[in-house]
Amino acid sequence: MEYTIKQVAERMQLTPSTLRFYDKEGLMPLLKRSDSGIRKYSETDLSWLELVCCLKNSGMQLDEIKQFMTLCLQGSTTSEQRKEILEQHKANILSKMEVLNRSLDIIDYKLEHYNEIGIFHIDGL
Repeated sequence: MEYTIKQVAERMQLTPSTLRFYDKEGLMPLLKRSDSGIRKYSETDLSWLELVCCLKNSGMQLDEIKQFMTLCLQGSTTSEQRKEILEQHKANILSKMEVLNRSLDIIDYKLEHYNEIGIFHIDGL
């Protein structure tokens, strides 16, 4: 089955301009076009797009995503490189999660004690 850019935008909760940008940046290398140049998205393209969105939403830079996708196209000879990229990205995500969890703990503490202290105090976190 093939999908239009409008259908993909709605399904993936992205704008058509974002989809065009990803295509222009080489993040959708398997995307086919009609004779008149209209993008035709396949199920494979949607899977690629899900991965692009996952990596981007979790903090990977577009140039790194492009590098990862280029390695994917090269096949099994790059599987170790791709695994290393994903392992490093996972470590980055976990590090960010630790920082966010510590911040959330402080905010929760402040909220729990808000009525007792009346206002937010910096001293004695």
